[in-house]
Amino acid sequence: MNKHEKINYVEFPSTDLSVTKEFFTGVFGWTFEDFGPDYTAIQNAGLDGGFFKSEQAVSTENGSALVVIYSNALEATQAKIEAFGGKTIKPIFSFPGGRRFHFSDPNGNEYAVWSDISA
Repeated sequence: MNKHEKINYVEFPSTDLSVTKEFFTGVFGWTFEDFGPDYTAIQNAGLDGGFFKSEQAVSTENGSALVVIYSNALEATQAKIEAFGGKTIKPIFSFPGGRRFHFSDPNGNEYAVWSDISA
């Protein structure tokens, strides 16, 4: 459903698309549809998007936008991320309205997870 002048799609770099799909399927239950060997579209992620083959990674340290994912069980989500090869790069911290942490996927891309539910 396209909305005029609203964010509609987001794309991320990936050094290894098969590792990317395994990680995000295992942690978040996302599914993917491949469009050739160098691109896979994200499905069931809350916002449409995809991953493209690249040797680059995104991080806030390098000025990238930060994609933030919601969780109703912050510590459990963090444990799944680490179990599937992600790394916590900023431990859980409080901010007005909730708590969050930042992680990198196995390709080195930075994301955050937040919750408005107290521990």
